[in-house]
Amino acid sequence: MEPRGRGRSYPPGVGSGSGSGSGSKEKKNSRAGDSDCDCGGSGMGMEKLIVGDGFDICPPKKPGSVVLKPPLLVKNREMRRSSKEGRSAIPIRAGMVLLKGYLGLSDQEKIVERCRELGVGEGGFYQPGYGEETKMHLKMMCLGKNWDPLSSQYGDQRPFDGAKPPEIPPEFLDHVRNALRDANALISDNPLPSISPDICIVNFYSQSGRLGLHQDKDESQDSLRRALPVVSFSIGDSADFLYADHRDLDKADKLQLHSGDVLIFGGPSRHLFHAVSSIHPNTAPTLLLHHTNLRPGRLNLTFRQY
Repeated sequence: MEPRGRGRSYPPGVGSGSGSGSGSKEKKNSRAGDSDCDCGGSGMGMEKLIVGDGFDICPPKKPGSVVLKPPLLVKNREMRRSSKEGRSAIPIRAGMVLLKGYLGLSDQEKIVERCRELGVGEGGFYQPGYGEETKMHLKMMCLGKNWDPLSSQYGDQRPFDGAKPPEIPPEFLDHVRNALRDANALISDNPLPSISPDICIVNFYSQSGRLGLHQDKDESQDSLRRALPVVSFSIGDSADFLYADHRDLDKADKLQLHSGDVLIFGGPSRHLFHAVSSIHPNTAPTLLLHHTNLRPGRLNLTFRQY
């Protein structure tokens, strides 16, 4: 977990968020591969980490199972939403931009497939736990650099198993660069600084996942001083995203993030407190599920520069 007074900050009784998280717990005798997921990261009272068992975000279909093709009406509707016609850019506040439907359906499928491939390999998804009796409902995978929830520090390998995090796929970096370019076209009067991401934290949340109010502030002092933006991809089920200037949920504003949305916050919004209060079950695009067999829940990728 994070020592008091440093790293990410949380209110009493609330878990961490994108890049760190606590939340509901389950008994130790549950299978790691079947557990629910919060975000990847740390939680108050964490004592040790439990290594995952090759968690697959897209488990193979069972032999003999019947998979119905999506109706033509659904296919056409979702294809329109994922086309350029369904995209829009919304300035939320200074330094914060929401690109609605920015990632097309084909790009979402490729990201899911790549995360699945990396997630079942060395340095893939794993599950932090609390002590001997319980473990957190989350799966996390770090790309580029490893984020250690126990020390709140980045490094080149995971301390508990020595695994090196996989490299960030080049196509992911292309999406980040393009998203920042298009966001800055919208806020040209006060553009966000460009980044060369060397960190990507990939979180998979089950439909019961939650993220507590927190700040992302374990990056380098130079990165934080320059307020380099965080770029977040949402894929799968929709989620309620909360954000506030202070650590007070009652005063937080809310956005609903859908599959394909890209949220960017940097500059004057870089140190926002933010959280995910709920996942909306059965809201993922039907075609995405049909083509990838993504588990019920939400896949979230957050990119930063250390």
